[in-house]
Amino acid sequence: MLRNKEIQEFTIIFTIITIVSTGAGIAIHPAAAILALISAAAFGAAFFAFTKARYKSIARISEQIDLILHNADRIYVSEEKEGELSILQSEITKMTLRIREQNNSLKREKEHLADSLADIAHQLRTPLTSMNLILSLLADTPDEKERRDFLRESEEMLMQMDWLITSLLKLSRLDAGVIVFNKEQIDVKNLIHTSVHPFLISMDIHNITLKTNIPEGATVTGDSNWLSEAIKNIVKNSIENAGDNGLIEIACEDTPLFTEITVHDSGKGFEREDLPRLFNRFYRGKNSDAAGYGIGLALCKTIIMRQNGIISAKNHPKGGAVFMIRFPK
Repeated sequence: MLRNKEIQEFTIIFTIITIVSTGAGIAIHPAAAILALISAAAFGAAFFAFTKARYKSIARISEQIDLILHNADRIYVSEEKEGELSILQSEITKMTLRIREQNNSLKREKEHLADSLADIAHQLRTPLTSMNLILSLLADTPDEKERRDFLRESEEMLMQMDWLITSLLKLSRLDAGVIVFNKEQIDVKNLIHTSVHPFLISMDIHNITLKTNIPEGATVTGDSNWLSEAIKNIVKNSIENAGDNGLIEIACEDTPLFTEITVHDSGKGFEREDLPRLFNRFYRGKNSDAAGYGIGLALCKTIIMRQNGIISAKNHPKGGAVFMIRFPK
């Protein structure tokens, strides 16, 4: 305590004042000098007792801060009645709660990352195993037609892996917050046309009918490239659900409050158990044989929500699944 510069300065000043007051007391009357000494001693003792108690309180708070810095799970900061220390104690309590929340958040993110890495490894292992099997069969197959079939399957596997890795990279960039979305007025009819165009050949091969009902002048605000990416994932999902000879209907409702895009397919719809988890990453549905990797809809939701939109899905009353994307005006 005596190493504190302020205490040292106070002690020097207090000693000088005591000597001066005692000297003045002697000059006046010996009793006055004795009274001055007693008063100075009492005041000095009270001051040092108070200061020592204050330093003990500060030392306790310092110990708690040290525990915080060393990641203690639980700490206790005693209640202080003194004004400044009470404020300090309150701030430390707030800081402790914030640090604890951040630690819990980091733990959850770490667990999520570990789960995600395990899922990614599993998703990549499946096509790699298939590729390895196909290559083994290819090496032992002299028939040229069978070899072409195996090569075509290998190309499809490679395309699936490329799509998976690309989607995961996009998700990671979105999660990291490095994507800056453009804000522009987008014509919905052009947006739908751009999003559907890559699938026209596939729909023709599977004899899937596409119907669109987009009012003229309907617009949404956002990034056209990323919104097109989101709608492509929905259309891809709808094509898989509709199957051969299916139907996909894309409509738009434009109101003064919002613009809503709906994509309805004629497939079997969703299992009731799947609906709450439909947009979860790596969720492939209750049916373990479901196609896909459980990435497309998760990527779609992230893109839509980052641009102030809302996406939902449900079973259509007339059958099939319907996706709804709504953007406020």
